[in-house]
Amino acid sequence: MEKRASEPPIRVLIAKPGLDGHDRGAKVVARALRDAGMEVIYAGLRQTPEEIVEAAIEEDVDLIGLSILSGAHMALFPRVMTLLKKRKASNIPVFAGGIIPDEDAARLRRLGLKAVFGPGTSLERIVATARGIARRRA
Repeated sequence: MEKRASEPPIRVLIAKPGLDGHDRGAKVVARALRDAGMEVIYAGLRQTPEEIVEAAIEEDVDLIGLSILSGAHMALFPRVMTLLKKRKASNIPVFAGGIIPDEDAARLRRLGLKAVFGPGTSLERIVATARGIARRRA
């Protein structure tokens, strides 16, 4: 399904929660999403869940993408989901990527994350999934 000229671009917030200082993967994904016609807001490193949710609401994004390599995903990602609910913004879908064991990925999907990508996931798959998640929200 092609985007119509009158449709605004999909707005995506990409964030690195916690103390994880490695952002190359997040930047590569952000660029791929931008190159696919999405408007990407890169929140940068060391964001708190509160900062991520606030930025998502302020920027009126269609999606939130979280990237993590530190192993703190089971503490930080559920907090993001809880804060979205508290702020009545749980309609903003969340996807994530990084070093996340399969059993944790399954738990995160049960908590409401729409997709969890591991190392080696193709950029084409990430872009297509993000586009599909955004369309389901509309």
